Amino acid sequence: MLQDMGQRIRILRSNKGISLNAFAEKLNVSPGYLSNLETGKTDTIQLSFLEKLQSELHLLPIESENLNDINPRYLHALKKLKELEQCNPEGADYLLTTVEKGLELLLKQE
Repeated sequence: MLQDMGQRIRILRSNKGISLNAFAEKLNVSPGYLSNLETGKTDTIQLSFLEKLQSELHLLPIESENLNDINPRYLHALKKLKELEQCNPEGADYLLTTVEKGLELLLKQE
């Protein structure tokens, strides 16, 4: 469970554009601990730290949140788009433009 949570922490932190070191400093923990948590190398987490993570990242589902929600797909796609932008900015721009135009087209049909 912590490994899955760690992966989610890393994705959400990365999507916010916050480095591991900066986020660890903000949360008042060592970068090593945060890295170990994100990679599933630690099996402990204090409740007070979990509350800080929830406050910063909205990590855990709230009761009104649907578990089949599409948000994790958005986050994953955004992460991949940012990765693509680093190695192929033109490709990322093309893909994003295509998605934007497709959304506009589909919304006009409704």
